[in-house]
Amino acid sequence: MAYQLIMFILLFGIIFAVYFFVRSLFTRSNKSNSMEQKLDIIIKLLEKDKRD
Repeated sequence: MAYQLIMFILLFGIIFAVYFFVRSLFTRSNKSNSMEQKLDIIIKLLEKDKRD
């Protein structure tokens, strides 16, 4: 009984891991540019703030 429960949890975890991995790949290809641009802007503003 415990063995079946552990296997079920493992299987569920693997399915979730694959799902999140695929989802992150799809979202990264679409939104990476806008997200990177936002981060670049934030970094530039922080560097500018440190200089002043």
